[in-house]
Amino acid sequence: MVKNPLKPHIPDSIFKFLIDHNLLREKGVRDFQIRQRFKQLRQNYSTQQALEILQDEYPYLQYETIRKIIYQKVEHRSEEYFYLF
Repeated sequence: MVKNPLKPHIPDSIFKFLIDHNLLREKGVRDFQIRQRFKQLRQNYSTQQALEILQDEYPYLQYETIRKIIYQKVEHRSEEYFYLF
């Protein structure tokens, strides 16, 4: 099983259920982890240094892509959105 990177937010059993039923986007989880890591790095490093560290940790992502992930506005959907499907 994949390690639960959202452990502080959801228990392993729910994470496993979401993965097993293809209800969790890997890209969304990755972006969440990048944003959390950036916040952590900013406590000790400048913005530029934090971005460079993230680029070393995610070499398959371009600098501009990491910057977009960090600064994108997270869209919160209303509960009604989920009843449309």
